[in-house]
Amino acid sequence: MQNVVAGLPVEQIDQIVDTLLESNVERRKVFIFGNGGSASTASHFACDLSKNTLVEGAPKFRVICLNDNIPLITAWANDTAYDNIFAAQLSVLVEPGDIIIAISCSGNSGNVLNAIKIAHKNNAFTI
Repeated sequence: MQNVVAGLPVEQIDQIVDTLLESNVERRKVFIFGNGGSASTASHFACDLSKNTLVEGAPKFRVICLNDNIPLITAWANDTAYDNIFAAQLSVLVEPGDIIIAISCSGNSGNVLNAIKIAHKNNAFTI
């Protein structure tokens, strides 16, 4: 376990934490999503970020897990393509400065990559 912890990219993790905290103060939204087990992780992360970070008098995270609206996901998949399930949701919600957290084991999933393209097009920060 010590080897795993020693190998963590601490500077990058610190930068991500700072970015999330800054986005919260600036009232930016955080979008999280993934496929399969990563979808479960995304939902859990969104729940924890929304609930477990509450501090009296401090701004609350505005976090949305794009995996949690199954009817909307299946509508986009059915009416367009599965590769659009996250990008279509982001296209109407994302604003410049928002945070996009894409969780993927392979990094090659079309629906995740399409959402990242939408994020970049809208000047959102991607993790």
